[in-house]
Amino acid sequence: MTELPSYVLDRVFEARREMVWRAWTDPELLSRWYGPNVETIIHGFDLKPGGHWLNEMRWGDNAHFSKATFQTVEPPARLVWHHATTDAEWNVTANPMMPDWPRVILTDVVFEDLGAKTKVRLTWVPHEASEAEIACFAGAMERMGQGWESGYQILDKILAELQSAGL
Repeated sequence: MTELPSYVLDRVFEARREMVWRAWTDPELLSRWYGPNVETIIHGFDLKPGGHWLNEMRWGDNAHFSKATFQTVEPPARLVWHHATTDAEWNVTANPMMPDWPRVILTDVVFEDLGAKTKVRLTWVPHEASEAEIACFAGAMERMGQGWESGYQILDKILAELQSAGL
């Protein structure tokens, strides 16, 4: 068996780990930075193993739905979830914009305490994917950082706001 492609993004934030964790796990904050340049609506967020994060991104007359099923929740150190594209009723489906995109991606986010800073390592790996899905994922890896970095720039501003408010 071929080793699965793995997308890894490391980023250091100018904030303590607990604050960065909060920005990833408080639906009000998460909806501000996750999915930059679109309206992000969180329909459900049950932060526990087996719990779901039901997410909708809207732009114009378009909408994209996804569901994350939390596997591991270790505050404030680690989140692991299965991330899937869904229809509007939260049923896992092929991505309408990229039919060969993996139906499920294993997402692993580690929050490393660096004192006044926090290193976040995001890892994405296709989960139970077909060869076509694995190939699609591998082919898109070079462009994946663009969306994440746009969101992370917004997250930087949110963390600065929280710090200036003493939160």
